[in-house]
Amino acid sequence: MATPPPFINSNNPNPLTQGSSRLPEDTVIYSIYPDNPLSQDSLQSLHLQILNAVSPFTTSYIWQHEPFTLSIAFHPFPHLKGHLRFGDNLNDEWFTVFLLFRISVAFPSVSIQVNDSDGDFLLIEAAYHLPRWLNPENSQNRSFIRRGKLHIIPKSALPNPTLTESLNFLIENEQAAVAQDSMQSVIQNRITGYPEKAKLNTHSVRVRVPVSVARVFKHAPSLISLAVEGFYDRDMDSMKNAAKMERFLKGGKGGEEEMVTVAVKMSRAMYAQLMQQRFQAPKCYPMPPKKGGLEAELGMKIACGFEMMYQEKKKEGEEGKGSGWKKYKESLEKSGYFKGLIPGSNEYKRLMENAEEYYKNSSLFSKTRAMLNAPVRQIDEILSLPYSADEFKNEDAPPSDDDSWLYSGEDELNSALQDRQKEMELYELKRKKKKSKEQKDTGASSSLKGEDFDLSELVTTMQGFIHKMSSYEGAEVPNDRDPKEVELDVERFMKDVESVMKYQGDENVTRDMDDDGGSSDMDFAADESENGSDMSDHEDGEDSFMHSYSDVMNNELKSTTLKKSFVHANEQTSVKNEGTSNATEDMDEEFSPVDVDVNLVKNLLDSFSCQQGLPGPTSNLLGLMGVNLPKDDNKGK
Repeated sequence: MATPPPFINSNNPNPLTQGSSRLPEDTVIYSIYPDNPLSQDSLQSLHLQILNAVSPFTTSYIWQHEPFTLSIAFHPFPHLKGHLRFGDNLNDEWFTVFLLFRISVAFPSVSIQVNDSDGDFLLIEAAYHLPRWLNPENSQNRSFIRRGKLHIIPKSALPNPTLTESLNFLIENEQAAVAQDSMQSVIQNRITGYPEKAKLNTHSVRVRVPVSVARVFKHAPSLISLAVEGFYDRDMDSMKNAAKMERFLKGGKGGEEEMVTVAVKMSRAMYAQLMQQRFQAPKCYPMPPKKGGLEAELGMKIACGFEMMYQEKKKEGEEGKGSGWKKYKESLEKSGYFKGLIPGSNEYKRLMENAEEYYKNSSLFSKTRAMLNAPVRQIDEILSLPYSADEFKNEDAPPSDDDSWLYSGEDELNSALQDRQKEMELYELKRKKKKSKEQKDTGASSSLKGEDFDLSELVTTMQGFIHKMSSYEGAEVPNDRDPKEVELDVERFMKDVESVMKYQGDENVTRDMDDDGGSSDMDFAADESENGSDMSDHEDGEDSFMHSYSDVMNNELKSTTLKKSFVHANEQTSVKNEGTSNATEDMDEEFSPVDVDVNLVKNLLDSFSCQQGLPGPTSNLLGLMGVNLPKDDNKGK
């Protein structure tokens, strides 16, 4: 046996438990936790009782990929768990939720947890009705299904609950965790109509298929899901298998295989997947003259799907390299097992061979192989007995169901969108009412609306915000902030800065004098004593430099359009005095100061308008200061 890769714990050889906990796409996972610890025998008994309770709803249901299942698990404690990939058929996910609610009613002493690849999708569905404290960061181990109702562990009781703490809280304080009625209503509306709605999701269609395919349908109708999946997810390798049709056309000889017409049940999603895909029939497939219509075309797609699925599962079963191997390899790559080596190099091949050998000796390999071989074995067993077209001749296949739903789903979609829009509008209305009440209570300046809004107050508020709240960390919003948090003696700090600046200025002046062969330090000190302090001369030098610097910068910017982006103080005056000379206009424009307040208001309003009513930096900043700008009612008029 090969030495296991170094990152794998020898006590836990399954690398899937080492990697990311993120669920596969389009997969719902659920767990059923009994209130009291159960022995293995008692847990098996509960397992069978639950499956018997849901079997009346699931017996005739066609699942998109895989059926509703449960298995026994012992980590972290004995419970039942299961997962189901729903793919493009969202009805499978909500039908599963319906089954879980029915289980919680039939077995009141259990708590059920359900999630999918998006997270806690029940909370996502009821997002507009959640309590304000609940968010994705603190929602873990907080929502459960119990006694036919959604329960949420309150934050006040358990700020960061573990699974064990949440389950114990549900047992001891069940009523305190029942979600509010609006949330219950949203979830119940989503599963209303099941199981009848699940039956409406089934579509029956007449197809013309080889007798071998009809034989499989007769004894294992649920395999239609694997056939459609094999056809819909085909690649170049599986297309080669369809071109030969070795299993379902007697060695690829289409002329020797009899064709029969049968009725096939599938989900509406499967039917849509078959209808929307164009596919050329293999040369060996016996298509009738003039293509034989829809029955022959659908039958050809289903038969090719069976062939693709059968050959692919058989190959994966022999190698044991299904999805389990892919996840195993991904975990190796994420852990750095291949050390960044280039695929195909000698060292990479050696490490890959080592990993493959270890995988083939693991329990995961045997389980994966058995799972992949299951449909292959089932098909082989069905086709191992003698069969012929005679057993289907006396069976009158009913006509296909009406498929107008495939082209008339716009009304249903619009209805769903309108319901969601109403929910959003109701949420916004409640939020605005609550915010308005809070503003009235606090007397915030955001109560100003429409024409009553004073822009001068906006300037005053902004200036007060910057001057009052500025600190070494920037402009901050007061949030129970201790003003003594930072102690700074401003006068002492400025004196220290001035002393440093003065020292550097004296040193520079002295160095310049020495370089020119002028006065020495003693002469400079004497001149200083005669003429008084040199600070005035230093300040004059600084002013002269700043003026020169400003003139040069203004000359550089004259050729640009930057000056046009600011509003100047005398802009209105310059418009009135149109008769003045160009020299005067240039002089006025050169020396006219920028109106800081007007520019502040103008830029804030422009930025707010660009947000088009959506959240943005301006509304966020003004909101923190308690300023609520009125909406632009004239926009777009």
